[in-house]
Amino acid sequence: MLRLLAAAMLANLVTMLPASADAKGASSVTLTLTSRAFAEGGEIPTRCTCEGQDASPPLAWSEPPSGTKSLALIVDDPDAPDPKAPKMTWVHWVLYNFPPSAGQLAEAVEPNALPTGTREGLNDWKRTGYGGPCPPIGRHRYFHKLYALDTVLPDLGRPTKAQLEKAMQGHVLAQAELVGTYQKEGH
Repeated sequence: MLRLLAAAMLANLVTMLPASADAKGASSVTLTLTSRAFAEGGEIPTRCTCEGQDASPPLAWSEPPSGTKSLALIVDDPDAPDPKAPKMTWVHWVLYNFPPSAGQLAEAVEPNALPTGTREGLNDWKRTGYGGPCPPIGRHRYFHKLYALDTVLPDLGRPTKAQLEKAMQGHVLAQAELVGTYQKEGH
């Protein structure tokens, strides 16, 4: 069991150089993102989808790099609407300015239970909050991307993914990614 957990954690590692460092002689920073609901590349449980309770999955991360002032999370699906002929990336969740010390987001986290300071952006349903996997056809991949930032971003209102990514430019110290998959019953 411990070997499987360790293997899953290693599979979730994404390493980036600090944003402020040049590639020459810079040390790399490692950040990990995991979920107890699914392993890297594994199936997202039905309770976290439109066929279940549409509950956000529990997420946990390792200690962010030194200098991290805030975290941001983007969950999206690059396989929309059909993985055999993707036409767009569908955004499921946008969060920013949550404290690095939080260490996790609980399953089915409600807006009033988000860590203090956390702000929500708009998903592609044009609302804030988590919108679970609901693929119209085929098995889709859902990328959970966590960013360690060297700043607390200004109030962006309810930013889209693109607006948040623009605001984060030049501030990303490290990034971690966790990919889950889902296909609707009978599809």
